[in-house]
Amino acid sequence: MTATSANPLPAKRATNRRTNAPASGRDDRHANDTALLDAVAVACAAYADDDGRLLLGNRAFSAEFGGARAVSRDAFESGFDDYAAQRDDASEREVFDAASGRWYALRWSPSRWSAATPCSVVTATNITERMEALRAHKSRQEKLLFTSRFMSVGEMATTLAHELNQPLAAIMNYLTVGLRLLDESPASKSDRLGEALRYARTQAEHAAAVIARVREFVRAREPKLARHALGDLVKAVLDLLALEAERHRVSIDIEIAPELPEVEVDRVMIEQVLLNLIKNAIEAMRECAPRERRLRVAARRNLDDAIEVRVCDRGCGLAPAAAEQLFTPFFTTKPDGLGIGLSICRSIVEYHGGRLFFENNPEGGSVFAFTLPAAA
Repeated sequence: MTATSANPLPAKRATNRRTNAPASGRDDRHANDTALLDAVAVACAAYADDDGRLLLGNRAFSAEFGGARAVSRDAFESGFDDYAAQRDDASEREVFDAASGRWYALRWSPSRWSAATPCSVVTATNITERMEALRAHKSRQEKLLFTSRFMSVGEMATTLAHELNQPLAAIMNYLTVGLRLLDESPASKSDRLGEALRYARTQAEHAAAVIARVREFVRAREPKLARHALGDLVKAVLDLLALEAERHRVSIDIEIAPELPEVEVDRVMIEQVLLNLIKNAIEAMRECAPRERRLRVAARRNLDDAIEVRVCDRGCGLAPAAAEQLFTPFFTTKPDGLGIGLSICRSIVEYHGGRLFFENNPEGGSVFAFTLPAAA
């Protein structure tokens, strides 16, 4: 009895020693690993490969990504913009953390937490200052490039204005003489020819006015502001584009709200904005079936008490990436475009105290709209 009753205690003590020793070893190793990681200056953590749970993280990691964000690899990675599209454990990636507004360089390395627990170790280096410095450097380069190109455009515009002014003046003189001669001819023969010559003279006068305004714009002179009815400006531009719209078989609807107040603008500059937007809309529908080529020019008073003009086409529309860069100087979707038309239009509209913007047409196509303050 004595022998049998004494045996269980030593056996129990032996069991405790076998159980506690490995547990103590795990705790010691965990403490050692934590101390080693805490000595690393950058954020560092280990995640289990099987279920993605957090095994270990240093103080820097807790400071950067503490709380629920760090408990699993999925939670950690989900905070970075477009992370899944560039996930690749074999390389370093520069990622943006939307929550903190910081940039990190992440690098994953395979490792083992124990013989039975393969894991992945991540280091997250804060590179926000470096990215901001790169962005600032790139912005300076772009501004220098834009300034040099804008100066070249200014020189080119001045030269073109000077070279085109004389032939335009000669054309208007010849047209004036032709109209005078037609007035002396029989009415039956002169009506249609006279109408064509008057249209030609109107176009030449408009071109001359545009060139004059380009020269003044380059010289940074003040535009000539006067009160105008917006309907008159729209009608004048549509008259100029009537032949082009007919050639492209485009139907144009005009919707000018009744009793719309006048606007105080430089007539030629605002007509140039309308001309550019309407021409773009006509060209945007070249690939459409003729029956679908409908252009709508509308003007109304919006909720901000400003006059809003909308040019709506039924073309193929624009991709989101192109829409974001529409007003960037020298960006164009046309194979033969310069990419300065919309940028100049926006500058003109903003000078008049309005804004120019783009929207997708719910019926398909694009909407370019701009606002102008009503005349006092």
